[in-house]
Amino acid sequence: MITDRSYAVEPWCVRETRLDLDVLAQSESVFALSNGHIGWRGNLDEGEPHGLPGTYLNGVHELHPLPYAEAGYGYPESGQTVINVTNGKILRLLVDDEPFDLRYGRLVSHERVLDLRRGVLERTCEWTSPAGSTVRVRSTRLVSLTQRAVAAIAYEVEAVGSRSRVVIQSELVANESLPEPDADPRAARALKSPLEPEEDVAVGQRLRLVHRTRRSGLRVAVAADHTVTGPERTTTGSESNVDVARLTVTSVLEPGETLRVEKLVAHGWSGARSRPAMSDQVEAALAAAGHSGWQGLLDDQQAYLDDFWAGADVEVDGDEEIQQAVRFALFHVLQAGARAERRAIPAKGLTGSGYDGHAFWDTETFVLPVLTYTAPGAVAEALRWRQGTLDAARERAAQLGLSGAAFPWRTIEGSEGSAYWPAGTAAFHVNADIADAVVRYVAATGDTAFERDTGVELLVETARLWRSLGHHDAHGVFHIDGVTGPDEYSAVADDNTYTNLMARANLLSAAAAVERHPEEAARLGVDEEESAAWRDAAAAVHIPYNEELGVHEQHAGFTRYQRWDFDGTRPDQYPLLLHFPYFDLYRKQVVKQADLVLAMYTCGDFFDEEQVARNFAYYEPLTVRDSSLSACCQAVVAAQAGHLRLAHAYTAEAALMDLADLEQNTRDGLHIASLAGTWMALVAGFGGLRRDGDQTLYFSPRLAEAFSRLAFSLQFHGRRLHVEVGPDKATYTLLSGPPLTIHHHGTPVHLNGDGPAVRPIPTTPVRPEPEQPRHRHPHVR
Repeated sequence: MITDRSYAVEPWCVRETRLDLDVLAQSESVFALSNGHIGWRGNLDEGEPHGLPGTYLNGVHELHPLPYAEAGYGYPESGQTVINVTNGKILRLLVDDEPFDLRYGRLVSHERVLDLRRGVLERTCEWTSPAGSTVRVRSTRLVSLTQRAVAAIAYEVEAVGSRSRVVIQSELVANESLPEPDADPRAARALKSPLEPEEDVAVGQRLRLVHRTRRSGLRVAVAADHTVTGPERTTTGSESNVDVARLTVTSVLEPGETLRVEKLVAHGWSGARSRPAMSDQVEAALAAAGHSGWQGLLDDQQAYLDDFWAGADVEVDGDEEIQQAVRFALFHVLQAGARAERRAIPAKGLTGSGYDGHAFWDTETFVLPVLTYTAPGAVAEALRWRQGTLDAARERAAQLGLSGAAFPWRTIEGSEGSAYWPAGTAAFHVNADIADAVVRYVAATGDTAFERDTGVELLVETARLWRSLGHHDAHGVFHIDGVTGPDEYSAVADDNTYTNLMARANLLSAAAAVERHPEEAARLGVDEEESAAWRDAAAAVHIPYNEELGVHEQHAGFTRYQRWDFDGTRPDQYPLLLHFPYFDLYRKQVVKQADLVLAMYTCGDFFDEEQVARNFAYYEPLTVRDSSLSACCQAVVAAQAGHLRLAHAYTAEAALMDLADLEQNTRDGLHIASLAGTWMALVAGFGGLRRDGDQTLYFSPRLAEAFSRLAFSLQFHGRRLHVEVGPDKATYTLLSGPPLTIHHHGTPVHLNGDGPAVRPIPTTPVRPEPEQPRHRHPHVR
């Protein structure tokens, strides 16, 4: 855990001012660069020391058998694990025959800066070798957001004080040794030497390796080209073998002289293309990158991010840590999805191998809402990936005796990858989460072509599952029994409120979509009788409610369970799943992560303000936040209920999940959904952003006392809207696009672009502060 934070608090960068080898793996995640297709962990340029080497290509995985003590019908047979592919980051350095290794000699200074505006990782350090030679090293690294297959490094060595003989070895390395996984079940399964060699080439300053995975049969190609600048006596030579291709650059530097290597690296993979085709593909990508050159790549990166920040930035006055953290969060969420292009957005993005590189419902519920209003093109691509996996989802539904599609709880390539059946089989809510993302995207963009070509099919197949999974009882009430909702400390329960409400919305959205697109409905075999059955089920869905307590139940019967013994639980026994059997957790009132509370955010039209307040007060003392997905949801609803100091505390917890390594597993990769939740907590919590299924934005802003100002921008139907919230007023400005009507605390506000609209903020209702479980209070800011 990062107990002594080594990152300076600055508004537009993350700066590490000293190298702490004890948290090297955590910093490698924090400093990871990605574009959604390529992921480079923030390993040191020289390759060692390292915490977890990591180069990832989105979708490249290996298969492994899933072990079961007892066989069972419908259990997935094969798991999928992301693999560390060929590493093109490495530039080893020798100074007067001494390897440049920061564990030896004397490290005079070391600084790394993740520049959020320029999209680069910069490093400067000064080192004296054991033999007394001193050099200054500078490097800049980027993963291109404009050239999807390309990453690049500029690496420069300067002699300090004395003449030095310098050797730089630029390498492509496959099948790197990885550390053994620890006992944490969330850590990735390491697969040793998963890449089988097919081609190795070293010609002049150009290198190339092609490999293929043993079981999944995916072909991976990586190539590199170099530009070398140094004294006249500089020489180069190259060589390759099955797992290493190397360019060696040798020079003698006088004090003040520099040797510079610019390295362009192209990546590609396919499950179908031939070895020659893959070689040609990465060579072509290198040619395009070479045409731009190093400076061109930098300029394009800057321009891409200038446009992104103009429409996505969030400004927070009053908490410098949260200001830095929300920009860090937005940057990494963008990196996770910008160029994923019909691939999944994994829970860790491409920053580490945690959760085996799988995508979960996190994507649709936490990540895609942020991208919908900041980079909507990435959302369409992520949902097209889901559409591309429909055959596997239909097959899974049929295996379970259901209609439509049953999307997987966790996956890389579309099939279910969970050996834990209460989630892998029963967490059907992922279907409704996908449908919700479709509806949100179309409502925010007006992309009717996407709705016709992609959205309708996703909505229809998910609706079909709900209609076959649920049933009408003798009184006509529609129940969905035996499911697992978002809270993983409850499983296989009847009528989970979140699931039922989201299913209701899914069914209604599907019925409306087929009405708008009758040709697509006919192609999918939907008739009036089927869509009417969806509407009937939605109208009759059961939402459990305890009349005596005046609260909605997380699932039917939840409020009659025995409460967890929080007083008897020690602080070192959290997270509970690592210290108590699930059987015990399932039978008690204890909540791992916001479930009913999340439902009040995603399905807010179902609850009035008093119900929100009572429900929040009831579930807050039961929620232990053993999941990184919880704090941001609690922040949103705490703000809605008027608990603004508590909302501030939860916002900070979501925001600092990785910068402070709060769950002690940032080493495995960043928590992309919690990072997205930082935006959610600020924009949906304190900004009060909601949607109501139509094409209208609703705002009910209120600021925590510590904030003097909150400002954010959104993209909506081709417009850019800027919202600025102060302690007593909110200002809405239409920056571009046609006139727009929004709602401020329930009152329509018409924006025509002629100037800002200023509205007063009503007084926040005063309610008793809710309690939290013992030892689980958030840190008050």
